Amino acid sequence: RMCLAIPGRVVELHGQHGELVALVDFDGTTREVVVTFVPEVQLGDYVIVHAGVALERLDEAAAAETLALFAEMGDGEPV
Repeated sequence: RMCLAIPGRVVELHGQHGELVALVDFDGTTREVVVTFVPEVQLGDYVIVHAGVALERLDEAAAAETLALFAEMGDGEPV
């Protein structure tokens, strides 16, 4: 099996149970994400998220490119 990490935009930051947590927007759907591994994250940053954990910060251009690739894959025929 392959795991998939998805980019999202940080819209809120706060602490929760001793962890740094962000509210991340994934194209209109928001989820709470642990951002402990990327403590330098700031509002408006894009992060790559897997299983509710931000793994890495992305610049806006890289996030847009990745999201465009996901959209392109979604437009294809089912495999």
